[in-house]
Amino acid sequence: MTTPLIFIDGDQGTTGLQIHARLHQRSDLQLLTLPDAERKDPQRRAAAINACDIAILCLPDDAAREAVAAIRNPAVRVIDASSAHRTQAGWVYGFAEMAAGQAQRIAQARRVSNPGCYPTGAIGLLRPLLQAGLLPGDLPLAIHAVSGYSGAGRAGIDAHEGPAAAQALPFQVYGLGLAHKHIPEIQQHAGLAARPMFVPAYGAFRQGIVLTIPIDLGRVAPGVGGDALRDALTAHYADSRYVMVLDKATTQTLTRLDPQALNGSNDLQLGVLANDEHGQALLFAVFDNLGKGAAGAAVQNLDLLLGVAGGI
Repeated sequence: MTTPLIFIDGDQGTTGLQIHARLHQRSDLQLLTLPDAERKDPQRRAAAINACDIAILCLPDDAAREAVAAIRNPAVRVIDASSAHRTQAGWVYGFAEMAAGQAQRIAQARRVSNPGCYPTGAIGLLRPLLQAGLLPGDLPLAIHAVSGYSGAGRAGIDAHEGPAAAQALPFQVYGLGLAHKHIPEIQQHAGLAARPMFVPAYGAFRQGIVLTIPIDLGRVAPGVGGDALRDALTAHYADSRYVMVLDKATTQTLTRLDPQALNGSNDLQLGVLANDEHGQALLFAVFDNLGKGAAGAAVQNLDLLLGVAGGI
């Protein structure tokens, strides 16, 4: 059997470097890389993408669209880590655990859109609860997330680790126009009828995410409390290798949520904090924005395309 040839287009960016680091020592595949002088040459990039078995695009949205348009070889399969194709018909959404059969759909796909970092946490929490009928699709939702500064790409890393690092803000809320590009992705793949509010922020740490979603239990199905929400998530992810739901006893001991707790892994930790007396619950997700939120998910999807154990 021929060793699959994998081309990472954009392997010098934040996500591309992480993917390369996770793959470069593997013996079951071969990495195709371009010399520095050819990385921005459209002809050399087009030749590389048409020569590979699977292309992983770690590019800005417009460049990712151009790369896909340059494909002439019908055998080439694509994992796009940009946001260019996440809500587009014809692309399979690369969140293997979000629904029954999704891993199989990814494994058989020609075009896979890697999920965004924030949507991974939001969809991971919301979709199973909507599918179980515990949350209505038109429930007003506010999603708040804090990411490490690597979520801003090279500019964020330079700001906090470069010559002007002393002037970097310790914390900043952004997306103030309430039109962050991840909102349509969250709404579509979570199955929400109402557009959620999304408030993202960066902290002065390199990587990791904490995402939270408050729930007014008075607006959900009668009798639904924190235990029912937690049980539904636990049942949905019971057989997942990378997604874990904290049990009630563990969540009751929590005094804080550490965004860096799962850094370096492809794990996604979910949980439910609840005060049933006051009719309030807080859904939360903790994961690495460069792991399950980007490079880890891309490698997981690659393994599914290759039929390698460990993709789910």
